[in-house]
Amino acid sequence: MALFMDIHTMDGPVSAEQVAGAHRADLETQGRYGVDYRQYWVDEEHGRIFCLVEAPDADAAISVHREAHGLVADAVFPVAEGS
Repeated sequence: MALFMDIHTMDGPVSAEQVAGAHRADLETQGRYGVDYRQYWVDEEHGRIFCLVEAPDADAAISVHREAHGLVADAVFPVAEGS
């Protein structure tokens, strides 16, 4: 499994509550793809969402978002855990 950070840029502000709902949908869907959405962060004012996910590959992580709520990330980057 690899670790990825994805970035979503919305068309305007986004609320933490809206993102929490999308994250819950990810958690309900992730098992079908062997994915573990670990954490997310929200920049409400600028409409940016960052998700940390452990997945077999980036495509599996993208598939979870697509199926769960349709909010596919603008970019997905492989990352390594720091100390």
